[in-house]
Amino acid sequence: MNPTELIAIPLLPLAAALIAGLCGRWIGRAGAHSVTCLAVAAACALSLHVLWQLVWGGVPSFEGTVYTWLVSDGVGMQVGFLVDRLTALMMAVVTFVSLCVHIYTIGYMRDDPGYTRFFSYISLFTFSMLMLVMSNNFMQLFFGWEAVGVVSYLLIGFWYQRESAIFANLKAFLVNRVGDFGFVLGIAGIVYYTHSLDYPVAFAAAPRMAQAMLPFTAHTSVPALTLICICLFVGAMGKSAQVPLHVWLPDSMEGPTPISALIHAATMVTAGIFMVARMSPLFEYSDTALSLVLVIGATTAFFMGLLGVVNNDIKRVIAYSTLSQLGYMTVALGASAYGAGIFHLMTHAFFKALLFLAAGSVIIGMHHEQDMRRMGGLAKYMPITAVTCWIGALALIGTPLFSGFYSKDAIIEAVHESHRYGAGYAYWCVLLGVFITALYTFRMLFMTFHGAERFRQAQHHAADGAHDRHGDHGHEHEPHESPAVVWVPLVALAIPSVLIGALTVAPVLHGTFFGGAIFTRGAQAAHAAGEGVSAVRLALEGLAAPPFWLALAGVVTAWLFFLRSPSLADAAGRRLHALRTLLVNKYYFDWFNEHVIAALTRALGTVLWKGGDQVLIDGVLVNGTAQAVSRLGSATRRLQNGYLYSYAFWMMIGLAVLLGWFLAHA
Repeated sequence: MNPTELIAIPLLPLAAALIAGLCGRWIGRAGAHSVTCLAVAAACALSLHVLWQLVWGGVPSFEGTVYTWLVSDGVGMQVGFLVDRLTALMMAVVTFVSLCVHIYTIGYMRDDPGYTRFFSYISLFTFSMLMLVMSNNFMQLFFGWEAVGVVSYLLIGFWYQRESAIFANLKAFLVNRVGDFGFVLGIAGIVYYTHSLDYPVAFAAAPRMAQAMLPFTAHTSVPALTLICICLFVGAMGKSAQVPLHVWLPDSMEGPTPISALIHAATMVTAGIFMVARMSPLFEYSDTALSLVLVIGATTAFFMGLLGVVNNDIKRVIAYSTLSQLGYMTVALGASAYGAGIFHLMTHAFFKALLFLAAGSVIIGMHHEQDMRRMGGLAKYMPITAVTCWIGALALIGTPLFSGFYSKDAIIEAVHESHRYGAGYAYWCVLLGVFITALYTFRMLFMTFHGAERFRQAQHHAADGAHDRHGDHGHEHEPHESPAVVWVPLVALAIPSVLIGALTVAPVLHGTFFGGAIFTRGAQAAHAAGEGVSAVRLALEGLAAPPFWLALAGVVTAWLFFLRSPSLADAAGRRLHALRTLLVNKYYFDWFNEHVIAALTRALGTVLWKGGDQVLIDGVLVNGTAQAVSRLGSATRRLQNGYLYSYAFWMMIGLAVLLGWFLAHA
């Protein structure tokens, strides 16, 4: 494998980001989108070539250092690449989805004054994500980890004139700092025990670290590797929005829709999933850490999906769907079904990006309206968007033959066969989550594309300024299909949303696709789920499995409550008022964070400011010291009165003191 080719893959988007960002004034809008789209297209072509070489070309994996930054106390800090099948798969997904989003952005952001800045940001994000997935050491991993966080901060607050956008990006930044603190502690633990930042050294030392005990208190100690893995997973919880560090992702919908697809659905939020899969040689030696991963993922998968049922913002419904699907991926990791988790990561990237971009197309057609209660009947006005959104929805709920079916079924089966602590709870969460997924997904479809045309009822109301990003468009025009530059990426994403699962289920879940990139201890049935079985046969068997019937029940319930008889939904909401209030308030996580954690933090800050800074530092140490010196000077200067007899007197006193001291020590 050519190292020059590998170096070019992340550097092309970086160069394009710098050109669009620094020279956007001179190259103009066309120049900015041309250079970034071409760079990402070239990176995508090279990534697909690398994947082909590894899977079909017989080329071995590449692991090596590209540049040594420094060596401190024997610990090397380097830029290096580990490109195996796991990395190549991630590279192909990241660059392909990024390319579709770049093209889509040309139409979506065409009237925005920050056009060139936006293209610079999304190209910079692509570079950051590629550096993360291609790294062969923890330093570069952490660089990419933080870089995607910084770009996410910039993009969530892209419309910085809006207070809600600034609140959302600060929220994302602060919550991710909590996760990143745990991530840094985990990396520090690895360096402490291995004296290296390189993956191979850490992985080789895993059995030894599994035997080590770390003092926790004066009388207790904990397994070192378990603590390290939990700290690493805390980082994944922040980046991949797992309970309770999930609160930032729904608010991140304040950013432009292309960013919702690129960062908060298909790529950045899957960084935590990729990291845990890459660290499988460490996690496999800690059942406690894997059980925690399993339970957290299951909780996220089920309980976050429920929130999508009561939300009326089309983008936020898809955001809660993302939270739920990230929970499914995390559950797979906890059950040691890493292949199934990465498989779902790949399929999810296509159909979730499709759903977000379809939502953006609806927002364009509805003149920047996002409330589904003001939509309805849009299928005849936006047929391409409606069809592609249906494809994404069918893939999301796990319809047989669609891509999501193969990956989601593999996860559910893996959890069902797992004997790890928490697997029973996780199984029921992911199984019932199938019904919830179908319910909120088809609620969104029916409220948006079918039923009565409620947007006509809203024509006489003022447009909601919170949803009008590009000016006061109101509802003065009929809904309309988006331009080709918007719907072509929808079609491009709809194709793999249908086919990618069936085409790849056998090799990816066979157990040999990832080779040595993923490590498991003992036989994992989930990895062999597709061996010797055709995709069609798996789909036919899926028709008799509980997940299919639960999904069908969710679709029928959505049809009955939100299309056939919407009054039933209102009646159910009144009857289940307490539950609905709990869901509308998002389990009061935001309330607790703002009124307890944030309030206590502000109170502590006030105490440190008033008591520590003003009273202790300024009042005692700084001003108090100066005042003490001034008072001491005022007192001692009275001894200097200019009279000889006074000086003679003090000289005699001093002489007497000295004589007394000598006599005492003689």
